[in-house]
Amino acid sequence: MTVLESIKLSADYLDKKGIESPRINAELMLAHILDCKRLDLYLSFDRPLSEEEVSRYRSYLKRRGEFEPLQYILGSVEFYGLPFAVNSSVLIPRQETEILVEQIINRYRSKENLAILDIGTGSGNIAVSLARSLPGSVLTAIDISKGALELAEKNAVMNKVENQIKFIQHDILNNGTFGGGFDIIVSNPPYVSMKEFEELRPELKVYEPRHALTDDSDGLIYYRAIISKSVAMLKPGARLFFEIGAGQAEDVKIIFVQNNFSGVEITNDYLGIQRVITGELS
Repeated sequence: MTVLESIKLSADYLDKKGIESPRINAELMLAHILDCKRLDLYLSFDRPLSEEEVSRYRSYLKRRGEFEPLQYILGSVEFYGLPFAVNSSVLIPRQETEILVEQIINRYRSKENLAILDIGTGSGNIAVSLARSLPGSVLTAIDISKGALELAEKNAVMNKVENQIKFIQHDILNNGTFGGGFDIIVSNPPYVSMKEFEELRPELKVYEPRHALTDDSDGLIYYRAIISKSVAMLKPGARLFFEIGAGQAEDVKIIFVQNNFSGVEITNDYLGIQRVITGELS
């Protein structure tokens, strides 16, 4: 079976299974197996696949046909131009989270010796990206999951910022505040409400870690906890940054104001959805 024949058959299979963008999925998985770029496949349409390659491809297709996320199958994803390993212990980094990172970098690019706390670091994508773009900063990244922290440490090493980031297991929701004197606190917390969680696609609902997606309530529990506890963790005049879900901006803004934060700013994502909110501790 040639590369072209394999792609066509695989795309048809994924399409029938209800997978979005089936052709792209089929090409990306085959490119991973052949250790080439996706576009390189177009120069190799007549290349025959070996039995081992066909076997691996069938295994990947079966997993994707069962809605396992493509990123978990490939074991990696790009975020803010950097490579990150991912597995089922962490939420898959999304493009919209790059806006959160970008907002911090644009505001603090000229600052030095920043102390930054990343709450719920997951794969470490936010902390690592900030460390790479703000080289004079010192970061602390916390998460409730030991598996997530182990992966985040590997990603820090992969991106050569392991000396800038300290990874610590901590449950910010139930174990109180964490340290103090931070210039920046950033978090992409679980913000999917219980009602919204039930309506998610299988890739999210079945495969990604539930605790990283939803607070099993109204989607605002982590905002309330982090904002109130950040008062003791931030320096006066320092800022707290969040990613937020669609329709949450006004509710989170109210929580900011109730906890003595001012200068609240909201930024839209690429689809015009309010996605990032920041406030300054008065």
